[in-house]
Amino acid sequence: MKKGGKLEGDALSLSKGWKVERLGDVCEIDKIPNRKKNLPYVGLEHIESNTGKFIGSTEPQSVKSMTFNFSDKHVLYGRLRPYLKKVLLPDFEGHCSSEIFPLKVSNQLERGFLFHWLLSDETTEKINATSTGARMPRANMNAVLDFEIPIPPLPEQQRIVSVLDEAFASIAQAKSNAEQNLVNARELFESVLANMYESAGTHWEEKNLGDIASQMQTGPFGSTLHKSDYVANGIPVINPQNIVDGKIVPLQKMMVNQKTKERLSRYILQEKDIVLARRGEMGRCAIVEKEQAGWLCGSGSFVVRIKKEVNANYLVRYLSSAKVKLILQKGSVGTTMDNLNQGILSQVPVPFPPLAEQRAIVERLEALSAETGRLEEIYQQKVDALEELKKSVLGKAFEGLL
Repeated sequence: MKKGGKLEGDALSLSKGWKVERLGDVCEIDKIPNRKKNLPYVGLEHIESNTGKFIGSTEPQSVKSMTFNFSDKHVLYGRLRPYLKKVLLPDFEGHCSSEIFPLKVSNQLERGFLFHWLLSDETTEKINATSTGARMPRANMNAVLDFEIPIPPLPEQQRIVSVLDEAFASIAQAKSNAEQNLVNARELFESVLANMYESAGTHWEEKNLGDIASQMQTGPFGSTLHKSDYVANGIPVINPQNIVDGKIVPLQKMMVNQKTKERLSRYILQEKDIVLARRGEMGRCAIVEKEQAGWLCGSGSFVVRIKKEVNANYLVRYLSSAKVKLILQKGSVGTTMDNLNQGILSQVPVPFPPLAEQRAIVERLEALSAETGRLEEIYQQKVDALEELKKSVLGKAFEGLL
């Protein structure tokens, strides 16, 4: 309810000296069309989600579309897909995309305080609820200006901003360290994997993939498989998008009925076949598990059926290595999308130790993979905990609890 031009409601429990204002009474949308040249440009792609970090360039840049002027007195708010939290506190003069609204604060409001308020989950959820447009949701900024914002005295705003800036800098550094540890854990596995094959014993043979495969082919092309053959529930057809983190994941939209399966019987997968993507990410592959036998190889994949003297897990680990991915990438052809042909794939050199040694290598790699996975889980938990801490600190700031 309004009282003396200010909003006072039971929804907000305020600390002493705080008040509640309508946002439009303490800041305004300052959309001045840019008519200057040689100014830095800020598009939505130049603002990192959820952090307010500027990831663009301060070099002057002109664009053909309409832009708005801004200065270091503004807060820039990205109204397109507000859930992405594209908010920037610029320290330079420039011009920005028309999807970004420059907000100019009154003398009652510290712009850093507004910046952090706009990044809070509670504010984001409310702004997101005003959005219109299914494919390109945009915040209704007129509705946003009617929102209530808690306003402490200016010195208190400045103290809160200082505390938040310091806390967020520490959280960002800790998060960066945890994320780097996550990268290091993954790189450790790749490094051991590469070294294991690089330091192959002198007694190891080297054979081409085509020599150790009893069969190698792609799935059905063109008129062999029609859109009308697909059903909502049926037998999965395995294409590159079904190969995720070394596992085969069925998709409902890529299934056929029993009659179609019988017609395409030559493409039926067997247990321990290796399915390998022939387009997109080269080297993406997975072993067909027992319960997946009877599914079909799609046109975007190769099926490699191996001979008995080959351990499928050994081969799929090798085919997933950075060394083989590079070989496949160099050999792929295509103008708009790289495609791998069977000739290139069959010529991939494979270090070929005795079967017992292949099994021993797989055991070592699986043990390392389990340990790497454990470390990844720990580091991911740390990253998630730091993100929750950031949300908690931000929430407390606007409840007067900092």
